[in-house]
Amino acid sequence: MSDTSTASETGRMTQAERRERSEQELLEATMRVVSEKGVAAATFDAIGREAGYSRGLVTQRFGSKDGLIRSLITALHAWQRDALDEAQVTEMDGLTALCAFVDLHCRTLDGHEEDKAYYMLLAAAVADRLETRAAFAESHEVERVLIRALIERGQAEGSIRADADADATALMAGCALLGIRMQSLIDPDMVIAPIRDALIGSLRARLAPVKGGGEE
Repeated sequence: MSDTSTASETGRMTQAERRERSEQELLEATMRVVSEKGVAAATFDAIGREAGYSRGLVTQRFGSKDGLIRSLITALHAWQRDALDEAQVTEMDGLTALCAFVDLHCRTLDGHEEDKAYYMLLAAAVADRLETRAAFAESHEVERVLIRALIERGQAEGSIRADADADATALMAGCALLGIRMQSLIDPDMVIAPIRDALIGSLRARLAPVKGGGEE
Protein backbone atom coordinates (compact mmCIF):
# COMPACT_ATOMS: atom_id res chain seq x y z
CA MET A 1 0.00 0.00 0.00
CA SER A 2 1.18 3.50 -0.71
CA ASP A 3 3.03 5.17 2.12
CA THR A 4 0.89 8.27 1.57
CA SER A 5 -2.02 6.67 3.46
CA THR A 6 -2.11 5.33 6.99
CA ALA A 7 -3.65 2.03 8.01
CA SER A 8 -6.44 3.81 9.90
CA GLU A 9 -7.30 5.91 6.84
CA THR A 10 -7.36 2.82 4.64
CA GLY A 11 -9.57 0.98 7.09
CA ARG A 12 -12.23 3.66 6.89
CA MET A 13 -12.33 3.60 3.07
CA THR A 14 -14.72 1.46 1.06
CA GLN A 15 -13.37 -0.93 -1.56
CA ALA A 16 -14.46 1.46 -4.32
CA GLU A 17 -12.71 4.35 -2.60
CA ARG A 18 -9.52 2.32 -2.16
CA ARG A 19 -9.62 1.37 -5.82
CA GLU A 20 -10.15 4.98 -6.90
CA ARG A 21 -7.34 6.14 -4.64
CA SER A 22 -4.87 3.53 -5.86
CA GLU A 23 -5.70 4.31 -9.51
CA GLN A 24 -5.15 8.02 -8.90
CA GLU A 25 -1.83 7.37 -7.17
CA LEU A 26 -0.70 5.08 -9.99
CA LEU A 27 -1.60 7.70 -12.60
CA GLU A 28 0.27 10.37 -10.66
CA ALA A 29 3.25 8.03 -10.41
CA THR A 30 3.12 7.47 -14.17
CA MET A 31 3.25 11.22 -14.78
CA ARG A 32 6.24 11.62 -12.46
CA VAL A 33 8.20 8.72 -13.96
CA VAL A 34 7.58 9.85 -17.55
CA SER A 35 8.30 13.52 -16.78
CA GLU A 36 11.50 12.85 -14.83
CA LYS A 37 12.95 9.76 -16.51
CA GLY A 38 11.34 9.44 -19.94
CA VAL A 39 8.84 7.18 -21.65
CA ALA A 40 11.10 4.12 -21.83
CA ALA A 41 11.49 4.21 -18.04
CA ALA A 42 7.73 4.01 -17.46
CA THR A 43 7.50 0.25 -16.99
CA PHE A 44 4.83 -1.25 -14.76
CA ASP A 45 7.58 -2.18 -12.29
CA ALA A 46 8.83 1.41 -12.11
CA ILE A 47 5.32 2.87 -11.84
CA GLY A 48 4.40 0.44 -9.08
CA ARG A 49 7.56 1.26 -7.10
CA GLU A 50 7.03 4.99 -7.54
CA ALA A 51 3.46 4.73 -6.20
CA GLY A 52 4.33 2.27 -3.43
CA TYR A 53 2.39 -0.62 -4.97
CA SER A 54 3.29 -3.87 -6.68
CA ARG A 55 3.66 -4.34 -10.42
CA GLY A 56 0.74 -6.76 -10.20
CA LEU A 57 -1.60 -4.03 -9.02
CA VAL A 58 -0.66 -1.83 -11.99
CA THR A 59 -1.51 -4.71 -14.32
CA GLN A 60 -4.72 -5.42 -12.40
CA ARG A 61 -5.89 -1.82 -12.58
CA PHE A 62 -4.99 -1.05 -16.22
CA GLY A 63 -4.33 -4.37 -17.96
CA SER A 64 -1.87 -2.99 -20.51
CA LYS A 65 0.13 0.09 -21.46
CA ASP A 66 -2.75 1.11 -23.73
CA GLY A 67 -5.17 0.80 -20.81
CA LEU A 68 -2.88 2.90 -18.63
CA ILE A 69 -2.57 5.64 -21.24
CA ARG A 70 -6.33 5.69 -21.87
CA SER A 71 -6.91 6.07 -18.12
CA LEU A 72 -4.37 8.87 -18.01
CA ILE A 73 -6.07 10.64 -20.93
CA THR A 74 -9.48 10.27 -19.26
CA ALA A 75 -8.10 11.79 -16.06
CA LEU A 76 -6.58 14.72 -17.96
CA HIS A 77 -9.84 15.44 -19.78
CA ALA A 78 -11.67 15.38 -16.44
CA TRP A 79 -9.12 17.84 -15.03
CA GLN A 80 -9.64 20.06 -18.07
CA ARG A 81 -13.41 20.04 -17.65
CA ASP A 82 -13.03 21.00 -13.99
CA ALA A 83 -10.62 23.82 -14.90
CA LEU A 84 -13.02 25.17 -17.55
CA ASP A 85 -15.91 24.97 -15.09
CA GLU A 86 -13.85 26.83 -12.49
CA ALA A 87 -13.08 29.52 -15.07
CA GLN A 88 -16.84 29.72 -15.79
CA VAL A 89 -16.38 29.56 -19.55
CA THR A 90 -20.02 28.59 -20.03
CA GLU A 91 -20.96 32.09 -18.86
CA MET A 92 -18.70 33.75 -21.46
CA ASP A 93 -19.57 34.55 -25.06
CA GLY A 94 -18.12 32.07 -27.55
CA LEU A 95 -15.11 34.13 -28.60
CA THR A 96 -14.12 34.98 -25.04
CA ALA A 97 -14.57 31.33 -24.05
CA LEU A 98 -12.33 30.21 -26.93
CA CYS A 99 -9.61 32.64 -25.86
CA ALA A 100 -9.97 31.48 -22.25
CA PHE A 101 -9.54 27.89 -23.45
CA VAL A 102 -6.31 28.80 -25.26
CA ASP A 103 -5.09 30.73 -22.23
CA LEU A 104 -5.78 27.76 -19.94
CA HIS A 105 -3.83 25.41 -22.18
CA CYS A 106 -0.84 27.72 -22.33
CA ARG A 107 -0.81 28.42 -18.60
CA THR A 108 -0.65 24.70 -17.79
CA LEU A 109 2.67 24.43 -19.61
CA ASP A 110 4.60 25.71 -16.61
CA GLY A 111 5.28 23.12 -13.93
CA HIS A 112 2.53 20.61 -14.76
CA GLU A 113 3.76 17.02 -14.94
CA GLU A 114 0.42 15.93 -16.40
CA ASP A 115 0.80 17.82 -19.65
CA LYS A 116 4.51 17.11 -19.98
CA ALA A 117 3.92 13.38 -19.55
CA TYR A 118 1.01 13.38 -22.01
CA TYR A 119 3.00 14.96 -24.82
CA MET A 120 6.08 12.85 -24.15
CA LEU A 121 3.90 9.73 -24.44
CA LEU A 122 2.26 11.14 -27.58
CA ALA A 123 5.63 11.79 -29.23
CA ALA A 124 6.78 8.26 -28.44
CA ALA A 125 3.55 6.73 -29.77
CA VAL A 126 3.91 8.56 -33.09
CA ALA A 127 7.66 7.99 -33.46
CA ASP A 128 7.50 4.29 -32.65
CA ARG A 129 4.15 3.68 -34.40
CA LEU A 130 2.66 2.24 -31.24
CA GLU A 131 -0.92 1.02 -30.91
CA THR A 132 -1.49 3.78 -28.35
CA ARG A 133 -1.62 6.28 -31.23
CA ALA A 134 -5.33 5.50 -31.49
CA ALA A 135 -5.94 6.68 -27.93
CA PHE A 136 -4.23 9.99 -28.66
CA ALA A 137 -6.16 10.40 -31.92
CA GLU A 138 -9.41 9.96 -30.00
CA SER A 139 -8.24 12.44 -27.37
CA HIS A 140 -7.45 15.09 -29.97
CA GLU A 141 -10.83 14.53 -31.61
CA VAL A 142 -12.45 15.33 -28.25
CA GLU A 143 -10.46 18.58 -28.17
CA ARG A 144 -11.42 19.47 -31.74
CA VAL A 145 -15.11 18.93 -31.03
CA LEU A 146 -14.89 21.00 -27.85
CA ILE A 147 -13.21 23.93 -29.63
CA ARG A 148 -15.65 23.71 -32.55
CA ALA A 149 -18.58 23.85 -30.11
CA LEU A 150 -17.21 27.08 -28.61
CA ILE A 151 -16.93 28.59 -32.09
CA GLU A 152 -20.41 27.47 -33.13
CA ARG A 153 -21.81 28.87 -29.89
CA GLY A 154 -20.17 32.18 -30.66
CA GLN A 155 -21.63 32.16 -34.17
CA ALA A 156 -25.11 31.45 -32.85
CA GLU A 157 -24.97 34.37 -30.42
CA GLY A 158 -23.10 36.76 -32.72
CA SER A 159 -19.71 37.04 -30.96
CA ILE A 160 -18.02 35.13 -33.82
CA ARG A 161 -18.50 35.90 -37.49
CA ALA A 162 -21.00 33.64 -39.18
CA ASP A 163 -18.89 32.89 -42.25
CA ALA A 164 -15.98 31.39 -40.27
CA ASP A 165 -15.33 27.69 -40.94
CA ALA A 166 -15.86 26.36 -37.42
CA ASP A 167 -14.34 22.93 -38.06
CA ALA A 168 -11.24 24.19 -39.88
CA THR A 169 -10.66 26.90 -37.30
CA ALA A 170 -11.02 24.40 -34.46
CA LEU A 171 -8.43 22.15 -36.09
CA MET A 172 -6.12 25.11 -36.70
CA ALA A 173 -6.34 26.22 -33.07
CA GLY A 174 -5.76 22.67 -31.84
CA CYS A 175 -2.71 22.28 -34.08
CA ALA A 176 -1.31 25.59 -32.83
CA LEU A 177 -1.69 24.48 -29.21
CA LEU A 178 -0.10 21.13 -30.04
CA GLY A 179 2.84 22.90 -31.68
CA ILE A 180 3.34 25.20 -28.69
CA ARG A 181 3.34 22.26 -26.31
CA MET A 182 5.79 20.20 -28.36
CA GLN A 183 8.11 23.19 -28.76
CA SER A 184 8.07 23.68 -24.99
CA LEU A 185 9.39 20.11 -24.61
CA ILE A 186 12.18 20.84 -27.07
CA ASP A 187 13.00 24.19 -25.47
CA PRO A 188 11.97 24.24 -21.79
CA ASP A 189 13.19 27.86 -21.49
CA MET A 190 10.76 29.07 -24.14
CA VAL A 191 8.67 32.02 -22.93
CA ILE A 192 5.03 31.09 -23.44
CA ALA A 193 3.22 34.38 -22.75
CA PRO A 194 3.99 36.25 -26.01
CA ILE A 195 3.17 33.17 -28.10
CA ARG A 196 -0.10 32.73 -26.22
CA ASP A 197 -0.96 36.40 -26.71
CA ALA A 198 -0.15 36.21 -30.44
CA LEU A 199 -2.38 33.15 -30.89
CA ILE A 200 -5.27 34.75 -29.01
CA GLY A 201 -4.82 37.97 -30.99
CA SER A 202 -4.85 36.02 -34.24
CA LEU A 203 -8.06 34.19 -33.29
CA ARG A 204 -9.76 37.44 -32.29
CA ALA A 205 -8.75 39.13 -35.56
CA ARG A 206 -9.91 36.12 -37.58
CA LEU A 207 -13.20 35.48 -35.79
CA ALA A 208 -14.53 38.76 -34.41
CA PRO A 209 -17.48 40.15 -36.39
CA VAL A 210 -16.69 43.11 -38.62
CA LYS A 211 -17.85 46.38 -37.08
CA GLY A 212 -21.01 47.55 -38.73
CA GLY A 213 -22.47 44.05 -38.99
CA GLY A 214 -21.06 43.04 -42.37
CA GLU A 215 -18.79 40.14 -43.23
CA GLU A 216 -15.49 40.50 -45.12
